[in-house]
Amino acid sequence: MVLHLYGFTNSTCTRRTAIALYEKQVPFVFHPIDYKAREHKSAEYMRHQPFGQAPYLDDDGLIIFESRAIGRYVANKYSAQGTPLLPPTSDLVKTAKFETAMQIENQEFDPYAWIIVRERFTPAFDPTYQPREDLVKEALDTLNAKLDVFEQILTKQKYLAGDSITLADLNTLPVGTLLKSQAGVDALETRPAVAKWWKELQERPSWATFKDGVVSVEKY
Repeated sequence: MVLHLYGFTNSTCTRRTAIALYEKQVPFVFHPIDYKAREHKSAEYMRHQPFGQAPYLDDDGLIIFESRAIGRYVANKYSAQGTPLLPPTSDLVKTAKFETAMQIENQEFDPYAWIIVRERFTPAFDPTYQPREDLVKEALDTLNAKLDVFEQILTKQKYLAGDSITLADLNTLPVGTLLKSQAGVDALETRPAVAKWWKELQERPSWATFKDGVVSVEKY
């Protein structure tokens, strides 16, 4: 059964989901949702995603939404193929490190990076929007402090959860790449260990496939 992914072509969360599917070598059909037409707020769409957000995944009638939850589902269901993105549940130490890394991405990186991107990028599609540079500065100061800790972690190990790549690393890509391209912030390139880690992530075929927008991948 081919999976069906519904979302916005260029959204960070839709890309996060597509990356996980690609890394696990799972074919899927992508159904682009028209953001400007507010298709995500239609009754039919919200029947599957009650918050009216993107994306959601349809696996033979099983509907899953929230990009990080979808990533975990895919990594669990297809654990025997593609890139191992989760530690074995029997290894409590690796699982604890993985769960910590997932929270680092979700709580210590994404919120601050997203504020910067949102404030600087919004005028591109809403010329009336005035970026709140006070928020940008506050978020950037906080993000830099967080990335100092990333540097400490990545000086000792290759990835956020250890020496093997996991969902925690890949989840940083969609928002992180916008920091420089859309917000003019190079914070991910100014620390040696972080810069090395970040360069490697951006070179992965999964990111190369979706960096310009999500498309269907029906075979590998």
